[in-house]
Amino acid sequence: MEWRDEGILLTMRRHGESAAIVDAFTAEHGRHAGIVRGGAGRRMAPVLQPGAQLDLTWRARLEDHLGSYQAELIRSRAATAMSSRLALAGLNAVTAFLAFCLPEREAHPELYARSTQILDLLGRDDIWPLAYLRWEVALLEDMGFGLDFEHCAVTGSRLDLVYVSPKSGRAVSRAGAGEWADRMLPLPPVLMGRGGAENSEIVTALTTTGFFLQNRLAPSLGNHPLPEARGRLIDVLSRQP
Repeated sequence: MEWRDEGILLTMRRHGESAAIVDAFTAEHGRHAGIVRGGAGRRMAPVLQPGAQLDLTWRARLEDHLGSYQAELIRSRAATAMSSRLALAGLNAVTAFLAFCLPEREAHPELYARSTQILDLLGRDDIWPLAYLRWEVALLEDMGFGLDFEHCAVTGSRLDLVYVSPKSGRAVSRAGAGEWADRMLPLPPVLMGRGGAENSEIVTALTTTGFFLQNRLAPSLGNHPLPEARGRLIDVLSRQP
């Protein structure tokens, strides 16, 4: 068995004296692991960095084997990630989330394209927080837990949508929420693609996406806690002016 694909390096761990097992999110083969011979050595250190875009060739005797990777660097994101606290926290959050939620060997081409785009924006601290929020919304959609902000789930109105139902993930208007308003999640304009993109508003929006990540996505994956890297990213965002 053999194939060649492009992928984003998610994780790497040593295997034996000099090899490494890497987990990559590939364009056509989804999240896929393999052994890189010499991957723990000095020569491969600049290549096997989290977030790196790689040209990967996978080989195995049988399809269900772990197999081995030959990895060539397309572009590194290590230097960009070290350019600011936000860039480093962002790279760690994206790669950790992909490793957390993606099933093995299942293609997710739209999410792959979006993930490549968000990683390519690292270092653009002025636009990255908003891009990340949209990436989380897309992640929920791709994992089968999409949110619907088109109209009120109670009244059908498209006006004055200020809440999200924690049960359905649908927008709710102020009038539609009524006495249940204190049980609703916030729906800031930025979450609907409207208004400004102040970090404080983005953090508020991330509390809403975070609810569905924690209470819908995580239970479907065995109820493991969300990656700590997300909390560190939100902490950085909260401190940004």
